[in-house]
Amino acid sequence: MTIIDGKEVAAKLRKEIAADVKDWKEQGNRPPHLVAILVGNDGASQTYVGHKERACSEVGFRSTVLRFEADITEEFLLGEIAKLNADPEVDGFIVQLPLPKHISEQRINEAIDFRKDVDGFTPVNTGRMMLGLPAYLPATPDGILELLKHYKIETAGKHCVVIGRSNIVGRPIANLLSQKGWDCTVTICHSRTKDLASVVRTGDIVIAALGKAEFVTADMIKEGAVVIDVGITRVPSDKTKSGWKLLGDVKFDEVAPKCSYITPVPGGVGPMTIISLMKNTLKAAHKEVL
Repeated sequence: MTIIDGKEVAAKLRKEIAADVKDWKEQGNRPPHLVAILVGNDGASQTYVGHKERACSEVGFRSTVLRFEADITEEFLLGEIAKLNADPEVDGFIVQLPLPKHISEQRINEAIDFRKDVDGFTPVNTGRMMLGLPAYLPATPDGILELLKHYKIETAGKHCVVIGRSNIVGRPIANLLSQKGWDCTVTICHSRTKDLASVVRTGDIVIAALGKAEFVTADMIKEGAVVIDVGITRVPSDKTKSGWKLLGDVKFDEVAPKCSYITPVPGGVGPMTIISLMKNTLKAAHKEVL
């Protein structure tokens, strides 16, 4: 059994991005500029945006965070997005989710210029991804692909079972792994799947992305499977200084012995999501994709 080390892979890619940025600036270009919009005071969102700021600093990007109170109007936020769309000094930007309930995530998403959509969530980028055209890929699915590639995990002809059908992880990773070059046969499971455990047991590759702590147990995994755990849930703990710990969707201790490869939580898929965002921003600066 091999534990997939997302921190190690992310560190390698971070060095490659930093070297690319250094060359880019030595050619007389300004550094790539990533903007994050943060609405409200959600703790997890603030932590995630802070990680993005640090990652930008490490690779030589310019980073800006626009912070707004939770009671701003949808129209105000749309106006800020219009400004970023028109700003030639901004290569890419993200609107950190979740948004307050009175703001439509769909309307905000559709307002983002797809050429600056480094989260890969707009309908244009989603459609281009589905067709196998150049696009900004969603960060978590792209991070999963990078891990599979780094560890040379065979995907062609394998049966991949994806647990979860979100537009951020489940659906896009299912589509990507079914495309030429990856060549998986893919099954998507969800809350209405009958006898879900028996379906998951058929997976050569299992991607758990449903957001339920330790949902996947050993009896759901066949011997030798590759297990990618996307879930991350905070649970109370009296054994940590913070008073909480992070758990994935997979019950790691009992599932790991059955696997050929498995990602831990934390330290597996998580570090790769921010690296994928950095990759997309660099492509946006180079205008390589769209």
